[in-house]
Amino acid sequence: MVRRMGLLVGLSVLLVPCVSQVQGQALRGSEASVTRAHDRAEEHGFTFLRTDAQVRQFVDAGYLVRLTSSRDFVLHDVSFPYGRPAVKLFVERLAAQHRRACGDELVVTSLTRPSSEQPRNASIFSVHPTGMAVDFRASLNSVCRRWLESTLLYLEGVGVLEATRERYPSHYHVAVFPDPYAQYVDDLMSGARAGAVEARYMVRAGDSLWTIARRHGTTVPKLKAANNIRGSRIYAGQLLTVPSD
Repeated sequence: MVRRMGLLVGLSVLLVPCVSQVQGQALRGSEASVTRAHDRAEEHGFTFLRTDAQVRQFVDAGYLVRLTSSRDFVLHDVSFPYGRPAVKLFVERLAAQHRRACGDELVVTSLTRPSSEQPRNASIFSVHPTGMAVDFRASLNSVCRRWLESTLLYLEGVGVLEATRERYPSHYHVAVFPDPYAQYVDDLMSGARAGAVEARYMVRAGDSLWTIARRHGTTVPKLKAANNIRGSRIYAGQLLTVPSD
């Protein structure tokens, strides 16, 4: 039963890269990044909504679904709390993982936004009008920021989204690619059902090897072996590999 519980917990943890894999990288964004997101929207056949009325029509038709604040994330001043189904799945999974990794909730500041409501400085290629974009407020907690940036960089690397850290105001803009992201989640679930689950966990204040091992249904010796740890010292912000058995 312990192992089964560990497996269930492991399913909800994104595979993220080692710190060494993301050093020197940043979520700076670029014209090419904006273009890739725009191209993905067109490949999916998404409509760039122009008005509030069009947003409501797409909600009524089921193309856009409502996101509601939960224990893991809150919507802050979001005029149109709707997104593509894959965006909702992404936010819910990411928020649950974010809370487990650093203890805080995610704050969503924007989802679908019709062209008529776009800020003046928005790119004409922005995908907010399609419902496939979401913005997150940048946390004041450095552990949370490191975890989120590492995770977004990883997901960007496997081709399921484009992410940019904006400075004014400080937030993360994410364009989710619905079909690739849905396939990514399916592959994770299939691997988990086959027993091939290996997760990454970012240590937070108060954690110990014993509490992490217990939470994930493994043992301290296995956790130490998977991470080449000789003693028992770990630190907040450290990324650990959690073995699947």
